[in-house]
Formats: sequence, C-alpha cells, structure tokens
Amino acid sequence: MERVAARAAANGELTFDLGQRTVRDLNQFLHHDLPDSGVRHVEVLHPGGRHAIAAGVNHPVDIDVRGHGGYYLAGMNKFATVTVHGNVGWGVAENMMSGVVRVKGFASESAGASGHGGTLIIEGDASLRCGISMKGIDIVVGGSIGNYSAFMAQAGHLLVCGDAGHALGDSLYEAVIYVRGRIRSLGADARIEEMTDVDHAKVRELLDRAGFAGEPEEFKRVASARQLYHWNADANQEY
Repeated sequence: MERVAARAAANGELTFDLGQRTVRDLNQFLHHDLPDSGVRHVEVLHPGGRHAIAAGVNHPVDIDVRGHGGYYLAGMNKFATVTVHGNVGWGVAENMMSGVVRVKGFASESAGASGHGGTLIIEGDASLRCGISMKGIDIVVGGSIGNYSAFMAQAGHLLVCGDAGHALGDSLYEAVIYVRGRIRSLGADARIEEMTDVDHAKVRELLDRAGFAGEPEEFKRVASARQLYHWNADANQEY
C-alpha cells in the first residue's frame, strides 16, 4: 500500500478499487498512511454497498465514493470531505466530528446519529431516526425524513426541504429543526415556534452550504418546549 501511495503522491490522487481490495485495506491507508502520503484526493471505485467505507478518517482529504455504500459510511469522520455518488445504508456519518459528508442519493436509518460537528448533506430522502441524538452536527436534507427524526437531539441543526414523519423532535433538547414541508406529528416536548431573523439567516446559510434552492420564509422552526428538563412529580408520567 505504501508503494501505491508513493506513486500517487506526485499528483495527489489515489484510486482505490474495492473490487480488487478490501475495505480494511482502504481504511488502513486512510488511518495510518494518508498523512505522509501526499494524497489529497481518493477515488473509491466499485463500493458495492460494503459497510464502514472511509470510517474513522482523521485527516483533511477529499474522498469520492463512486457508487452505493452500506452501513456506517464515513462514521466518526474528522476533517475529510466525503461525497457518495449513490445511496447509503444505516448510520452514515454516525458520530461525525467535523468535515463534510454529502450523499447524492438517499440515506437509510439513523443518518448523522450522535454527530458532534461538521455537515451532513443528503440530496434525496432520509429514512427513520435521522439526526437521532445529534450533538452539534448540521444535517441538511434535500428531500423528506422518516419518523422519530431528531429524537433526543441535543445540539446542532436539522434542515429538511421536504416533509417530516411522525414524532419529529421527540424529547428534543437544544437542537433546532427547520422544515419546509408537512410535519406529520411532533414528539414529546417539541413545538413549532416563530421564526426570527437569526433563524432566517441560519436557514439561508444552511441552504447555501448544501447548494439547495429555497427561501428561509418557507420554513418552520421546531424547538424544545423545555418541559422535560426537570422531573415533575405531579405530571403522572404524562407530558
């Protein structure tokens, strides 16, 4: 692998064919050999829905995955810019720290789960539990999202250009959700609030960051009513 990287360093490009090598080989290079290789751009060919592609990257690099990815693609990403030219399975960008992950297709369940930072952009739809337990990540979805999205979301922003499923923002903390389309139902302690100038500016910035069309005035703000912060013995388990 070191010899391949050395040859690639002249132009900063490396092509990695998962039809010929394993995901373990790819991630071994990205984790250990990348920083001293001179490689600035990695093309991943024939991903074939394999799991954990480009997981745990901890170095600035552009990665293009030319096809569909499986579970936990770009999980724990830090510094890298990862673009998937296809769809992804569960947990894309799970526990992401920084950088950018863009999915040009659709995402399955738990996209961006527990993300601490960076930006996850999904150009199509995302399935159930998008942004569950997000802790500072910004997630921008060009399509719609499924049920129970942003459950226990603690910090960050989830912007949805389409519709949102049932129980949106259930047990929401300090994260803020923006939805342009229909909201089927809100979860416990989530409520629709009036958009402010700060919200309009944030929506504009998120749309521009993702390269999506739209106007901030088209979006609704969903945030926490802050009734679950403290135990209420008189609530009889009803909130």
